[in-house]
Amino acid sequence: MARLLAFDTSTEALSIAVRHGDLLLEHSGTGGAQSSASLIPLIQQLLGAAGLSLRELDAIAFGRGPGSFTGLRTACSVAQGLGYGAGVRLLPIDTLHAVAEEAHDRFGATRVVAVLDARMDQVYAAGYDFGVEWVASEAELMAPEGVVVPEGWALAGNAFAAYGERLPRAVARHEVLPTAAAMLRLAPALLAAGRTVAPAEAWPLYVRDKVAQTTEERAALKGTA
Repeated sequence: MARLLAFDTSTEALSIAVRHGDLLLEHSGTGGAQSSASLIPLIQQLLGAAGLSLRELDAIAFGRGPGSFTGLRTACSVAQGLGYGAGVRLLPIDTLHAVAEEAHDRFGATRVVAVLDARMDQVYAAGYDFGVEWVASEAELMAPEGVVVPEGWALAGNAFAAYGERLPRAVARHEVLPTAAAMLRLAPALLAAGRTVAPAEAWPLYVRDKVAQTTEERAALKGTA
């Protein structure tokens, strides 16, 4: 598989990458609310620069979550639309997996607890152990103090500025985001494992089922603090 598109809008950053044989093109920018308007034009620009059309792609990878609810819906809906229109299968990739891969590529980390800021005083976390390939634990939502880091493992993600010393000690802390380039590095093994899906079967991974708290729930939480 040498013709791939990947993108992630799960965090405050927007990341897009295209692989065409040995050619790798990347774009990174501001995510958030701007992603829904800018994602498709940027994808078209990057594909054009790579000399590819959507129909020529072998697969479209996207960050399925966990992460920003709006960002996950944006990535999933764009991936579904592109997949339907071009007749291309989709490759949903866990954002925490991409965090671990980015820490591995940039810092050589092989045992990583990936943590992403989930807001509401919580983080998304999962452990990734790299041997011949990545072995992962299930993504969980928890308070920063609830993250468990085995001895000798590193922490990686974007939760350090928000939670600092509330997160446990680790052999190293790597400030990284889930990038589209990391997803492209993960793609060959996931494709070989048959992890692509039809557009109708692609869904975000929210982890947090409840988006908002009621006024009464927020008051109750304050009362127990």
